Formats: sequence, structure tokens, C-alpha cells
Amino acid sequence: MMLEVRGLCAYYGQSQALHGLDFALDEGAVVTLLGANGAGKTTTLRALCGMVRMAGEVRFAGRPIGGRATEDIVRLGIAHVPEGRGTFVRMSVEENLRLGAISRRDHAAIAADIDEVYALFPRLRERRHQQAGTLSGGEQQMLAVGRALMLRPRLMLLDEPSFGLAPLIVAELFAILRRLNRERRVAMLIVEQNAALALEIAAEAYLLETGRIVMSGPAAEIAKDEAVRRAYLGY
Repeated sequence: MMLEVRGLCAYYGQSQALHGLDFALDEGAVVTLLGANGAGKTTTLRALCGMVRMAGEVRFAGRPIGGRATEDIVRLGIAHVPEGRGTFVRMSVEENLRLGAISRRDHAAIAADIDEVYALFPRLRERRHQQAGTLSGGEQQMLAVGRALMLRPRLMLLDEPSFGLAPLIVAELFAILRRLNRERRVAMLIVEQNAALALEIAAEAYLLETGRIVMSGPAAEIAKDEAVRRAYLGY
């Protein structure tokens, strides 16, 4: 098991946002977290990255990582793509990509990986010298994913990757995520408002309500559930 989470709690100051989550993710698997705004999905990703105060047990590739510094967790091969892109707007596209490899020292391999990102996202190659802040929303999201790939991650935590993007761009982005999962075996934990899209790409799904998991199972089964269909799929 690549990621094992037991009794995960998270806190903002005195207020508790997560109440004992249990879930797991296999090597190379795609799992989605579903739920309304405020259900605790983003907090779950932030807790796994050491960005909020947490309690409980988190193991990655058999090693406990709960309570470790964010940079240590990143070095293990966990890449976080936050909501709102998270690009450095005053830096160029290529500088953003190099920043993604900041913990690496293998310069030739870094250059090769930048070329691979450009092969995946040809639009980024065209804009390699442009400031990231001048890119469209879709291009910024592609850059955020590309920068995460510069870590050579084993697991990507993706927070609302489709948010604010045109349907064609979303389709393109998710096709690339599928390819990364299939060809590179990158595991993914995806938080996504577009439940239909999330259930299509994921093998397993967990439904959160007010910081608790209220339903879990194969994504295809969850997609058939009448309550889920009414609340999240709109039919």
C-alpha cells in the first residue's frame, strides 16, 4: 500500500476540521475525494502535506510521515498541486518548472524532464519565457501540473484541477493526467467539484461530509448510488 491514513484529524486553531478519516491508496492508483464545499477535502490534502496541524497516522510507502515538515514530505515524492494553480506569477514558465526541481541536483536529468513537460504541454514550450502571471487559467493549471512533475512524484495530490477552466481545457488536462497515471504509474489523490469527471478517472472514491467519510467504494459503484447522483451528478 502506497498511502495509508488512519484516524486523520486536522485543526485550524481550536477548531477541528477532520474527524478521524481512514483511507488508503495503492501504488499507481487514482482515488478521488468528493464532497460539498467545506466538507474537508482541501484540508485532507493539506494535512497529508504537513501544512495544517494534524493527528492520526499517515504512512507513505510504509514510512510514517505524520507531523513531518512539508519539504521532507515533498522529497519523498509527494507533489501537491493546490487549488488556484499556485504558480509564481512574476517568474517565467521555465523558471517555475526549475523551481519544481529545487530539491534535485541532477542538472542533465532536470533539463530532460523540462523537455518532457514541454512534450506533454506544447503550449508551455511556446510560452517558456513568458511570465506565468500572463498565462490563461488553463495554461497556469498545466504549468502547476508540470511543475509538480519536476519532482518525479510517486503521488500527486490535485486540488480542484478543473476549477474555472473551459470544458475543452478540462478534457485536455484530464487526458494528460490519465496518461501520466497509465504510462508513469503516478498515483493520484484528486479533490474535484466536478464529481462526474472525478468518478470517471478514479478507481476508488470517498465521500466527505463535515470532516467525516460517509461513503466509500469503487468509483463505478459510488457513481450509481442514487443519493450521490442527486446531490453531486445532477440527475
